[in-house]
Amino acid sequence: MLAMSVLAGCTARIDSGAAADVGGTGGLTQGPPRGDSNSTPEGEIPLDCSKPGVGAAPLRRLTRGQYDNSIRDLLGIDGLPSLALSADEKLAAFASNAVSPVSRLTVEQYRDVAEDLAARATRDGASRLTGCEEAMQDAACADRFIASFGRRALRRPLEVAEQERYRGLFSLGAARGFGDGIRLVVTAVLQSPSFLYHLEVAPAPAGTDVTALDGYELASRLAFTLWSSAPDEDLLSAAAAGELAGAEGIRKQAERLLLSDRARGAIASFHLQWLGLDNLLDLEKDASLFPEYDAALATAMRDETVGFADFVLRRGDGKLETLLSAPFTVAGGALLTLYGAAGAPRADGTVLLDPLQRAGLLTQASFLAGHSHAGQTSPVQRGLAVRKNLLCTELPDPPMNVNATPPAPDPKATTRQRFEQHRADPSCVGCHQLLDPIGVGFESYDAIGRYRSSENGLPIDASGQLVGAGDASGDFSSAVELAQRLSTSADVRACLQKQWFRFSLGRFEAAADACSLQQLASAFETSGHDVRALLLALVTSDSFRYRKVQP
Repeated sequence: MLAMSVLAGCTARIDSGAAADVGGTGGLTQGPPRGDSNSTPEGEIPLDCSKPGVGAAPLRRLTRGQYDNSIRDLLGIDGLPSLALSADEKLAAFASNAVSPVSRLTVEQYRDVAEDLAARATRDGASRLTGCEEAMQDAACADRFIASFGRRALRRPLEVAEQERYRGLFSLGAARGFGDGIRLVVTAVLQSPSFLYHLEVAPAPAGTDVTALDGYELASRLAFTLWSSAPDEDLLSAAAAGELAGAEGIRKQAERLLLSDRARGAIASFHLQWLGLDNLLDLEKDASLFPEYDAALATAMRDETVGFADFVLRRGDGKLETLLSAPFTVAGGALLTLYGAAGAPRADGTVLLDPLQRAGLLTQASFLAGHSHAGQTSPVQRGLAVRKNLLCTELPDPPMNVNATPPAPDPKATTRQRFEQHRADPSCVGCHQLLDPIGVGFESYDAIGRYRSSENGLPIDASGQLVGAGDASGDFSSAVELAQRLSTSADVRACLQKQWFRFSLGRFEAAADACSLQQLASAFETSGHDVRALLLALVTSDSFRYRKVQP
């Protein structure tokens, strides 16, 4: 009864506060759990995985990327309409709009964007949307459109009351013309909580604390995880036929989704956020030092990382080791010039790079430029990105009175030398001994990712050390060697599993998710660290297929 009353509140207003009552915060304000939640230390009772266990899930609004992709697939409108919406909230590295309540401003933004999109979609008439020629545009056509569009947009069949409500809106607008009626329907649907939220409120059996998602809820989770967009007709039909009730049916659909070009959207979203590069196109560089850096080069950097990850996961071997250590690129033009690469593309479209200079994602210009200042490199930012995003290390906040200004440029010293003096400050050494020895390993690359062997006429020392990094700990001589060390680390693999979990479910892993995390780890190891196997294990896990029932 509570679930149904919450749904009733949600369908009335998107700012009603009901969102805060479904699923709680799921740990969003408490930070991730400490330690490895899928291990069983010696002396402890082994995990009991005989029944589903799952952490509490927050109620989330679509992220900007999910909104844009859904609009593209629903209305055929490209672009970034979500730029008119408030910025996404963050869950560690990933967008997850689950913390702040919806404000009046947010409601107005959704309304304004919906009105604009509906007007654009019907500007040249309603034939394209409805599939009805002008002579056939009548109430029956409108009814078919409402049912079809509503099913795709709300990601489930409309209830009778919803169909009638949208029919009433159509009739109101149709007094001015058929297209006006359709425009009103589209405007209303795009403001529905069932469109704007990841709603999972199907009735649960009495007396249960964990319940299976229904087929349509699973279809939505699958599509937003693997496409960053709404389900297509095939996926909705599979849900209607009950084909998502078991793991094999889910796996079959997941394999189809991963093969689709639309998977590029989710691959892009995950990797850019995982590496801390989602704001790469807003990056500014000192034009006097880097005159070649412009919007086109920044876009090329972003496209390289997205294209490389997409190539590895959908056309290559799918391995984590390849993502982090492969000496090739899918880039061209100005970025190849920046890399000093002269080779022609191979049959698969990739270009081999100098293996002593480039190895996977961490030596791409996007990562190196994205974690640098406007006029100089930043060992701190680069080291922090490795610590937090690849090793899942939780660092304490810096002291309130700490001076966060980087050491001033010195024409007689290298960046490494300047930061060694910086680390001598007692107020800095605590965290910086974990960051700087990693970050200086990237000093062979300047602030836009160009390889260099000297700085200010002095030779670059790119040796470094990983401390407190599990099996990745140890000395390295270069960023390439660092990348290779990370690419074979069990600790990095465990972190990647958690990162995909957080990206997919919009929450931190909880103790109740231990069996699912164990399943992910087992599948990842058995596959030889194939990320595709990790994703298939994720979407067939209990944490993905079930939800916790709130009292």
